[in-house]
Amino acid sequence: MDATVGLDHVRRIVKVLGMVNVGPGFNNTPAIINGALRPLRRALGRGGGQARASAVGMAVLPFDIPVEIELVAEVDD
Repeated sequence: MDATVGLDHVRRIVKVLGMVNVGPGFNNTPAIINGALRPLRRALGRGGGQARASAVGMAVLPFDIPVEIELVAEVDD
């Protein structure tokens, strides 16, 4: 089975968890994750906007990456 799925097969985004590499005192992680998801929501239309999103700040992420996003999607067969 091919694990690659085109956007035309995505029925809806079920859940999103965004982790943001932040410094002390930064507390606006939802804005970062919302910005990262904006192109996906535009591409998917209404289905992309229905996701339950969580955003958390992390002191450090692997390889010093700025943002890590975990996404669960419902796809067509």
